[in-house]
Amino acid sequence: MTIIKDIENILKQGGIKEAKAEAKLIVEIASGLKIEEILFGKIQNEDKIYEIARIRTNTKHPIQYILGFSYFMGEKYIVNENVLIPRDETEILVRNSYELLKERKNKIDVLEIGIGSGCISCELAKKLKDKDIEILGVDISSDALSTALDNISNQNLIRKIIVRKSDIYSKIRENEKFDLIVSNPPYIPKKEKENLEDEVKKEPDIALFSEDDEGISFYQKIIQDAPKYLKKDGFIAFELGINQSGKVKSLLEENFIDIKITKDLQNIERTITARLNSR
Repeated sequence: MTIIKDIENILKQGGIKEAKAEAKLIVEIASGLKIEEILFGKIQNEDKIYEIARIRTNTKHPIQYILGFSYFMGEKYIVNENVLIPRDETEILVRNSYELLKERKNKIDVLEIGIGSGCISCELAKKLKDKDIEILGVDISSDALSTALDNISNQNLIRKIIVRKSDIYSKIRENEKFDLIVSNPPYIPKKEKENLEDEVKKEPDIALFSEDDEGISFYQKIIQDAPKYLKKDGFIAFELGINQSGKVKSLLEENFIDIKITKDLQNIERTITARLNSR
């Protein structure tokens, strides 16, 4: 365990907050060994382990980008500087989306706007694996779409999920209708960029920041045209930023009903779902 403690100390001295957890992760992943094997001192590539720790402290790049992957809902996903790192709270969006669709009997069509790494679409497809489901994931970034495709392939979901380059609905055809539109859109106001942690600033601006001072510009764009692309009684589901639930709820109320907000473990209103009012 000495090397884990050494790495932890390097990270602490470099100002890394979660030094203990990251040290264990770095040693386990870089060595390819289980913790029991590390205890017995079987590590062969200590130089590589120390190098990763130095890169982490010197660059402040997120450890997930340095290692090249992140875990989400127990699965391993490729991540890089072109996509957001999956957060635990996004699991709520996946679970709530599943609850909206689980009783549907006919073919289920889902549109994810801003697919990024693909982790939301992949986990939703797996939770609905017994359904006839097709998910279309769109993103404005070609590099993000490439990463999503790699993850879709790794999760053996090529037959369930397709991707397309599109700026929100720009490449969605008028005859394409969906049971659910789901999105974790950019919702951080640009004015807050300087207040973010160094690691967050390393993530892609295009996936983090909205175009307005309230953080709701992408919600407005998605909600405005959503009725054109939803089936009768179709749903919409979003992840929310802090203090955005009221504003997004107001945007939804014109054309949607059954609006529900879910809090995360920090008591933050983290997701919102609604059903199209097919009057």
